[in-house]
Amino acid sequence: MTYTAAALLGVLGALAFDLFVVRTRLVLRPLFWATYPIILFFQLLSNGVLTGRDIVRYDPAAIVGVRLVYAPVEDLFFGFALVLLTLSSWVFWGRAGVQRSPRAGEGSSRLLRWLRKR
Repeated sequence: MTYTAAALLGVLGALAFDLFVVRTRLVLRPLFWATYPIILFFQLLSNGVLTGRDIVRYDPAAIVGVRLVYAPVEDLFFGFALVLLTLSSWVFWGRAGVQRSPRAGEGSSRLLRWLRKR
């Protein structure tokens, strides 16, 4: 399997997971697409550093050959799939009520109370 095929399968799998498995439907929300360019900027920055300095190399036979800031365009597909899977899972588990307590910011105060009891 080529890197291109794997990247496309990753995108299709992430879309299926978002739309049909966990049904968060993040890709249908304007907010997702409004904030995705921020992620894309930092992905291009890090990919550009890694591939531009030859820290990461790609077999030319395994990629399409189109590069964006030194990195193959397939990296953008993998990055999209990774972000979508992560956010879809996060929203799904949040809706399911996983770890409602402690809420954000309460962890350190609970730890301090626990330590004081000792």
